[in-house]
Amino acid sequence: MKRIGVFTSGGDSPGMNACIRAVVRSAIDSGLEVCGIKKGYNGIIAGDIEVLNSRNVSNVIQRGGTFLKSARSKEFMTIEGRQKAHAQLMEKGIEGLVAIGGDGTFTGAMVFEKEFGFPMVGIPGTIDNDLYGTDSTIGYDTALNTVVEAVDKIRDTAHSHDRLFIVEVMGRDAGFIALRSGIAVGAEAILVPETTTYIEQLLHKIQTDWKKNKTSSIVVVAEGDDYGGAYKVADAVREKYDHFDIKVTILGHVQRGGSPSAYDRVLASRLGVEAVRSLKSGKNGVMIGVQNNQLSYTPFEKAIKYNKELNQSLLELVRVLSI
Repeated sequence: MKRIGVFTSGGDSPGMNACIRAVVRSAIDSGLEVCGIKKGYNGIIAGDIEVLNSRNVSNVIQRGGTFLKSARSKEFMTIEGRQKAHAQLMEKGIEGLVAIGGDGTFTGAMVFEKEFGFPMVGIPGTIDNDLYGTDSTIGYDTALNTVVEAVDKIRDTAHSHDRLFIVEVMGRDAGFIALRSGIAVGAEAILVPETTTYIEQLLHKIQTDWKKNKTSSIVVVAEGDDYGGAYKVADAVREKYDHFDIKVTILGHVQRGGSPSAYDRVLASRLGVEAVRSLKSGKNGVMIGVQNNQLSYTPFEKAIKYNKELNQSLLELVRVLSI
C-alpha cells in the first residue's frame, strides 16, 4: 500500500480536524502518501481529491468542524454511484480509505468494501456517542461541555426569576448527551428516547419541587424524547399549572461547533494514528474505538447492528440527586 485517502462524512463534530491531522501525519511517518477527500462520499464520486502534506494540517487541531467538509450522499447509496466512486479511487491510485463519521458512514463503508474488496477503516466521529464498540466518540466530550456551559448560564437567570426552564439538547435516537449533561448541571429531570416519559410523574415532580420552595428548575430533554420535545413538555406543564414561569431553550447546532476539548483532541489523535496502522497491516472492515482506555476494533457489521446501551443506573442517580 502506497497511497490512502481520508474523508469526513455525516454530521460534523469537534475533533474531526484533529483526527484528519493524525491520519495525515501518521501516514507520512509510515511512508504512505495521503489524500484528503472533500465532502464525504460525494467527493469520492466527483473526484474532489488532493494530496495532503504535513503543513496542510498545521494549526487545525484546535479548530471545530472539518476542513475537508462533510455531506450525506444519496448517490453513493446506489450501485451506480459506488461504481463511479471506485473508478475515481482507482484513477487516483488510492488503495485504502479512512472514513470518519457515524453509522451511516460505516454502512456505506461496509457495502463498498464488500462490493469492491476495497480496504476501509472507520473512526467514530459524532457528538451523539451512540456507536457500539467505543466508550466515547470524537466530539461527544466537547458537546457535553458546551451544553453544561450553556445550561449553567441558564440556571443563573432561572434562579434570579424563579423560573422553570425546559432545555432541549441534541439526541434524536440516543440520550447520551441529555443524560450526562443533565447530571452535570443538576437538572431536576432528564427525558431521553431510551425510556418512556410519564408526563404525569414529571408534572408531579415539578409541582413537588415548587412546594419545597426551589428557586429554579431545569428539565433537560433530548430532541428524540417520546413525548415530543421541549415545547410539548412545556405545554403540558402550563396546561396543568398556570403559576409556573416557563421558558424553553433549544440549544440546537451550537452543540456541534466550537474548539474541541483536550479529551477529544487526544482521542482523535489516538484513533487517527491507529487507523493508519490498521490499514497498513491489512486489518480492514473495522471501526477503531477505545474501550476501558484501550484501543479496540469492532467490525462494521457489529458497530452498525448493535445499539449502545444507556447506563440505567445514571437515571436513578438523577432521581436521588434532584431531591
